[in-house]
Amino acid sequence: MSTDGEPDLTHFGNSKLLLKKETEAILGCAFDVLNEVGHGLHEKIYENSLTVAFLLQDIPFDQQRRFPVLFKERQVGEFIPDLLVFDSVVVDPKVIDQITEHERGQMLNYLRITKKRVGLILTFNYARLQWERLVL
Repeated sequence: MSTDGEPDLTHFGNSKLLLKKETEAILGCAFDVLNEVGHGLHEKIYENSLTVAFLLQDIPFDQQRRFPVLFKERQVGEFIPDLLVFDSVVVDPKVIDQITEHERGQMLNYLRITKKRVGLILTFNYARLQWERLVL
């Protein structure tokens, strides 16, 4: 985070980054949520707070949209991501110590199931937002 309380997105310098503006807008909302709500609460609080931030910024999103899980072309269940933003970015708010290969693997499965290319894992466990952007 920069000294003025705004997110530090300097590593987003590549203007050809897939869904760069959308990802920056989502992260801006996540920083706002963390700054106002605080850290270490239940994940659902952050999910719901993000929906409010998205509404205030006129960012389109779906909360808990259902996607079929298929095996051998037959539906065997459903996957319900917490948030789908701009109809293109799967957002998974978490309250965990650190983002691990487990969460990365989950997100890649989420992207495969939803047929989306970009996912954001956000963790609100500490006073400083931790996040990772994954591309399928």
